Amino acid sequence: MTPDSTEMSAALRARLAASPLWDFALAFYARDGVEAACLHLQDDAGLDVCELLWHCWLYHHGLGPPDDPDGMAGIRRWQREVTVPLRHLRRSLKAEAGARTGVAELRRTLKQAELEAERETLARLEALAIAGRLTPLPPARAGLEKHLADCLQLQKKSHLSALQRLESSLDPSGGPR
Repeated sequence: MTPDSTEMSAALRARLAASPLWDFALAFYARDGVEAACLHLQDDAGLDVCELLWHCWLYHHGLGPPDDPDGMAGIRRWQREVTVPLRHLRRSLKAEAGARTGVAELRRTLKQAELEAERETLARLEALAIAGRLTPLPPARAGLEKHLADCLQLQKKSHLSALQRLESSLDPSGGPR
């Protein structure tokens, strides 16, 4: 008997829940060149690294993001009001932290707070994906670079190079697990 779409959705959601976005993000971000590519896209293209990692996680599972997902505005507000100010403070203290141990300790605390804020963002993005209408990508889908360039509307050569770096670092299996 062929399962109906509801059963497939439940199976898909279970598969995503078994492969947490946080774990994927940590492992993927640690791969050679991924951090630099993500930070370039963040600093030069204004992309949110957490959203970028979310797109990579979905793509890894053969999925596209939900269309106009409810809750995305709240996630972006969280990033804008919590994560970005923490990042800005941490970065602004970098030079002074080299000369003052108290500032260095404060900067480490801000870095940890920024990481926890990003972890919260990833948890919200994962919940959004699991609760939303995910778009299955066709088996003969375009590569990650093209997929992300289209989803995130990127055309600048350095941005496409960064996306190529992400694609080359993603699990080469090319299909959902």
